[in-house]
Amino acid sequence: MTGTGVATVGGCRIAYRRAGTDGPPVVLLHGAGIDDATVSWRHTVDALASEYRVYAPDWPEYGNSTGTVEHTIESYVDVLDGFLSSLPYESVSLVGISMGGGAALGYALANPDRVDRLGLVNSYGLGGRLPEALTWKHLSQIPGAAEFGKIAASVSNRSVRLVLNSLVADADALPEAFVDDVRAKLKTPRSLQAFTQFQNNELSFGGRVATNFVDDLDSLAVPTLLVHGRRDPLVPPEWSIRAERRIPDARLELIEDCGHWTPRERPQRFNDALLEWLPDRQCAPTIEYPDAEMPGLGSASD
Repeated sequence: MTGTGVATVGGCRIAYRRAGTDGPPVVLLHGAGIDDATVSWRHTVDALASEYRVYAPDWPEYGNSTGTVEHTIESYVDVLDGFLSSLPYESVSLVGISMGGGAALGYALANPDRVDRLGLVNSYGLGGRLPEALTWKHLSQIPGAAEFGKIAASVSNRSVRLVLNSLVADADALPEAFVDDVRAKLKTPRSLQAFTQFQNNELSFGGRVATNFVDDLDSLAVPTLLVHGRRDPLVPPEWSIRAERRIPDARLELIEDCGHWTPRERPQRFNDALLEWLPDRQCAPTIEYPDAEMPGLGSASD
């Protein structure tokens, strides 16, 4: 069963995709910039749906979600807390990519009893300095830079592949469907504006980042899967390699010939790793929602 729904979190209406009817709940958290739940998790939702109840929300000002927040990891952790409180489960498995990984990690550190397993994919929050932080910070200060990039990159799929060269291992090898998804996002200004605010809040002119959970990893009391593309040009694979040594119960999957967008660059390899790691058990429906359905769930054809 596949559907969509909306959860009210503070002043935001958080849109989400929902799939599956049986099995433990898994929540997938997308990243920043030219992303939303459909872009990063297009193949993963379907791959998990036969065994798990899958929820993939859009962050505020991304996808179909509305409402504004201060775009920081701290505020996303608060949004995530509200969203998970709307679900009929005491605990879930969390999987986040990039910025979404940073939010998932921050939440798991603060609420380990509510997270069964934690998946961090090319994750933000595992280090103090990004190689290209200074460049991204400067770009975020240029008025209209995001809008100009959006217009330039949405001219053709070839121009989109040029943009993706800064994120993936081999833009020319990407499936046309992935490029189509990114091109559609580039025509939507809200997420780029949200990303610019995130850059302003999280990146410094010295190249350092505001959110760094490295010193907290020794206390992370949640089984954790770290997945990272070996050729990630944005977030260093060394972040995940170091984190695997620090987290008490951790497993690391480094994926060859893969950049920052692992679930779309190597979907089969990524989904196999995720399915092998997620819990193999059944989730009993709650008293409040005997069919384990979300309030506001509507049918969808995708």
